[in-house]
Amino acid sequence: MPFTQEHSEDIQLLEDAAHRFIQTEVQPHLEAWEEAGQFPRSLYARAAELGWLGMGYPEELGGTPTPWAVRNAMTIALARTGGSGGLLASLFSHNIGMPPVLRHGSKELQARIIPDVLAGRKISALCITEPGGGTDVSALKTTAGLDGNDYVVDGEKTFITSGTRADWLTVAVRTDLQNKGPMGISMLMIPGDAPGVSRSPLKKMGWLCSDTAHIRFDGVRVPAANLVGEEGSGFKIILTNFNGERLAMSALALGFAECCYDEALSWARQRKTFGMALVDHQVIRHKLMDMKMRIESTRAWLNAVTARADAGDRGDKSAKGAEWVAQVCLLKNHATQTMQFCADQGVQILGGMGFMRGTACERIYREVKVMMIGGGAEEIMKELASRQLGL
Repeated sequence: MPFTQEHSEDIQLLEDAAHRFIQTEVQPHLEAWEEAGQFPRSLYARAAELGWLGMGYPEELGGTPTPWAVRNAMTIALARTGGSGGLLASLFSHNIGMPPVLRHGSKELQARIIPDVLAGRKISALCITEPGGGTDVSALKTTAGLDGNDYVVDGEKTFITSGTRADWLTVAVRTDLQNKGPMGISMLMIPGDAPGVSRSPLKKMGWLCSDTAHIRFDGVRVPAANLVGEEGSGFKIILTNFNGERLAMSALALGFAECCYDEALSWARQRKTFGMALVDHQVIRHKLMDMKMRIESTRAWLNAVTARADAGDRGDKSAKGAEWVAQVCLLKNHATQTMQFCADQGVQILGGMGFMRGTACERIYREVKVMMIGGGAEEIMKELASRQLGL
């Protein structure tokens, strides 16, 4: 779908709605949610009501076809006004859990799962990472052996966003037990309440209101009809899924960087030191400009990569490819480094207040590391980008 003037108007409406949503329905409760380690399930239905959960999905499944430019604008607006990675990571965890089903699942599987998720009635989680595997997806050990019309799943997943209460788990499993490499991997949809599924909540540095879990599968029986795509196609599905996740994370990181800038600037204008506003000190203005410089470079790069993503989705085969994948990887690194820099400078400008819970800069400072690791660590992003560029 091409980006039009109508989409530009949609973006302004989205930004206004995001601001109202955060100010009225999130900010008054956020600290309590952080302490509780989760937010109300009713927030999913509210996000669905606003049309946000269905963005980018087909109408026949309850969604709204939307270009990446609009989706990323919404992500930036929510991050910039909310400053809570935990909230957004869990509220939109379906955007990493559902795309494999949408792209590769059978029509029956799509109809059975996706509409409830987009309506906020069900929660979706993606289960890739294992205790001993991390980014090395090809080495995963969770197995799924076929027994009659069922797969029997055994293994563990960890660091799973929305993991403690997800209704649908999109799980990477090894179906070819003789093949220890990437070709033996498949994807299965496992109900969260299936017998043999157990979950343990994890304590984290940041993303406190995101329910994150270690999940165990002990003889879990899953109908063969829940296979996503064909057996052995899981590794390719995962790699494709990562591109969208990393692009969305880049937009998220930009929004958080802007949030830090906004809070730091507001504080600097109000705070008086040595008889003058903090912003009147040259060193503070220069810190703000260093933040602004990184924010604007990230925005320009994100817009360029996003435009190519939308062109590729419209059928322009030259828009995507190995070089574009490299761009996504490097953009993700640049965006999260921008977030890291702005969080650090924001805390420094706020001084003692920047060390206190309740400020956006403090929260984002704690959350930046998961952004630099999740979806592919910086080191992996550089290596993948170099290989995509033939180095």
